[in-house]
Amino acid sequence: MSNQIVEIGVFGGSGLYNMEELTDVEEITLSTPFGAPSDAVTVGTLHGRRVAFLPRHGRGHVLNPSEVPYQANVYAMKMLGVKYLISVNACGSLQEQYAPGHIVVPDQLYDHTRHLRARSFFNNGLVSHITVADPFSAELNQAIVDAVAASGGTVHAGGAFITIEGPRFSTKSESHTFRKWGMDIIGMTTCPEAFLAAEAEIAYSSMAHVTDYDCWHESEEAVTVEMVIETLGKNATLAKNALSYMVAHYADWAGEYAVHNALKFALITDRTKITPEIRAQYGILVDKYLD
Repeated sequence: MSNQIVEIGVFGGSGLYNMEELTDVEEITLSTPFGAPSDAVTVGTLHGRRVAFLPRHGRGHVLNPSEVPYQANVYAMKMLGVKYLISVNACGSLQEQYAPGHIVVPDQLYDHTRHLRARSFFNNGLVSHITVADPFSAELNQAIVDAVAASGGTVHAGGAFITIEGPRFSTKSESHTFRKWGMDIIGMTTCPEAFLAAEAEIAYSSMAHVTDYDCWHESEEAVTVEMVIETLGKNATLAKNALSYMVAHYADWAGEYAVHNALKFALITDRTKITPEIRAQYGILVDKYLD
């Protein structure tokens, strides 16, 4: 394993790391206190920087949205040193202006999952109340917007992303209700990913690829798997080009963001109550605050 720090991480399909520009590629199998990640992490060099890629559903798409080991995936990125995490998502559009093929970089998030997923790293003796009023990194969001625009894509800055449990798609009644709530796009994996990234003090943003109009749009077909795969296939080159642009322009957007010290005032447990066993469980998430 290379000793070079990996500061940029990507969650998305396995096709993303098949870039011609990617060199010195290695696969890293990691074990975390929260179990095994979805798959081995692929790390390669892009424009002189090490970048980590992890397919959240596993290679071959073998994990449904509620089976994804979100804690282990985020912790694995933290183990590698990742400070900036880009989530490449498929999403449905709940608004006319977000058409299939467009990319939305949301700035808000609504969790409508059904409590089947671990929402926090912290329990069993250590309590944290993290601030997630703004769940996506504004700085990283802007870097993605700039990269997609520079790569020739149609991109929308901002929007509310509702996460549903899945794996099924919405009913028409649900889809119309989400629109009335003011939601803009819909998907199945952004929660609790964004919240865990915040607890891990990693800047997190979504590059959400619109694949369909969910099922609310009367002049369009209801979403199908075929639609999602077809649009993602067409957008694969755009996603790769945008990621490449971001890495090439790293110096323009990277820095020390507020989220990189998010736990400073979030850990509420009396330090005298934190046993060596508790500390060992959380490890690199809290070490800098307990030394």
